[in-house]
Amino acid sequence: MSSAFDDTTTDEAARAQPTADAPREAALPAPRERRRPGTDVALVATFAAFVAACALVPPIPTGSGVPITLQTFGVVLAGLVLGPLRGFLAVALYLVVGLAGVPVFAEMTGGLGVLGKPSVGYLLSFPLAAAVAGLLSRVALRAPLRWRWAALAAAGLGASFLTVHPAGIAGLVWRAGLDLPAAFLVDVVYWPGDVVKNLLAGAVTVAVLRAYPDLRPDARARAPRP
Repeated sequence: MSSAFDDTTTDEAARAQPTADAPREAALPAPRERRRPGTDVALVATFAAFVAACALVPPIPTGSGVPITLQTFGVVLAGLVLGPLRGFLAVALYLVVGLAGVPVFAEMTGGLGVLGKPSVGYLLSFPLAAAVAGLLSRVALRAPLRWRWAALAAAGLGASFLTVHPAGIAGLVWRAGLDLPAAFLVDVVYWPGDVVKNLLAGAVTVAVLRAYPDLRPDARARAPRP
């Protein structure tokens, strides 16, 4: 014969056992993403080299002393694919290597002499542009799959117009001796190419992250299903 105390104890023990609706695994903490320092270093170095390769593509002269190049494509792509921190580090590495004298800038130039050119504002803005593109991409990668390309392209354009173009205009005023309206008109010349490069960067990012989702575990975990 069981007592009331025994029945109460049995009920409490039963409630403490995992059920089908609340499996034991639900009480366990989610596994953490493992950091991969070696992989991160390799990716940073690879994208720094990629931005340098983009700068080696023959530029289109504009008459303002700032040619149209593929550098901004590589800069934005680094931020979109790698995220804000690694994207910033990749482009900062590229910038440091170039300022140290290696001819990895547009028109095969390098060294501190580039700081005296009208393009200085554009050049120095590149690491920040990659970081901003990476931050905006976190939002863009939450978009449904059919809109993700447009969202990533918009993230790249947002980074360009928030960082590269304002800094470029400031550099033109500083080094080319232009007033603000004239510098703005010079900068407008680069807008159509910037749109094309960011559309391409968005498409490439979608393809790369689809093939290698582990490149962005933070965005992958938050992205909705299509």
